[in-house]
Amino acid sequence: MTPIDDGHAVHYLAVERGIPVYGSDEQVVGKVVEVLDNRPEHIMDGVVFETPDGVRRFVDAPEVARTAERGVTLTITAAEAAELPPPPAGPKLGGGLKRLFGGRRR
Repeated sequence: MTPIDDGHAVHYLAVERGIPVYGSDEQVVGKVVEVLDNRPEHIMDGVVFETPDGVRRFVDAPEVARTAERGVTLTITAAEAAELPPPPAGPKLGGGLKRLFGGRRR
């Protein structure tokens, strides 16, 4: 099997919406919707991705093996990723963290 050509590793904040998310078995499990940031601690909280059939799932940061220019690779298989929960409800999505932790509302 040819390795994933995901480009250079990038900081999690540089991950672009719409790039593929791969399981550890190198199967595409979806596309990035949003990377959630635990801003006060300067660490990634996790990734929200959308499966090919339109279901949004949340993968916690410890299950993210690599963030790169053209892909995010997980430490879990595609089958395990299919069992992940939906994204958390509340202020994390849609820029809520910025407002919650001091960002200006426009």
